[in-house]
Amino acid sequence: MAAPMSSGNAPASDTTDLVIDNQQIQYSMVLDHLIGEKRPIKDINPAVMGGLPMPAKSDEQKMIERGMESCAFKTALACVGGFVLGGAFGVFTAGIDTNVGFDPKDPLRTPTAREVLKDMGQRGMSYAKNFAIVGAMFSCTECIIESHRGKTDWKNAVYSGCVTGGAIGFRAGLKAGVLGCGGFAAFSAAIEYYLR
Repeated sequence: MAAPMSSGNAPASDTTDLVIDNQQIQYSMVLDHLIGEKRPIKDINPAVMGGLPMPAKSDEQKMIERGMESCAFKTALACVGGFVLGGAFGVFTAGIDTNVGFDPKDPLRTPTAREVLKDMGQRGMSYAKNFAIVGAMFSCTECIIESHRGKTDWKNAVYSGCVTGGAIGFRAGLKAGVLGCGGFAAFSAAIEYYLR
């Protein structure tokens, strides 16, 4: 920094020192204000999010939030969602299947609308039950694993997929259980990767 010219008999170095001292004093005052003891204490309200003030939550609201974050609620929600999705999927696949309503004993007979609807309903109910069971198992194990690990990441879904796939496949034997574990875990990892 160049020293300013002095107009008089005072040496230029004294003026430069004074200017530097003034800047150092001002700089130290700013530092004291920002990070030192003179820093004003701000009252940060945790209820303020995004600049919009929010009222404090009541005990009932906190209880409802705890209930909605519980494993039982998540499992029930996944069970209901799986039931609805499975039912819709079953009815859809029955609708595009050309063998719905046909009697294997008399393949030339044309099925009635009632028989077709009955088969569609049975297939929809079968898919709905299976999807509900798988959804509830997956959601429950994921919530338990997440609570045990204390983390929310992709590993929870992979572990839960392995447990769910292994439990479903284990009914057909050990080899099917291992394959179910690996397949469901890979599928869960792929879904987590795609969603995140």
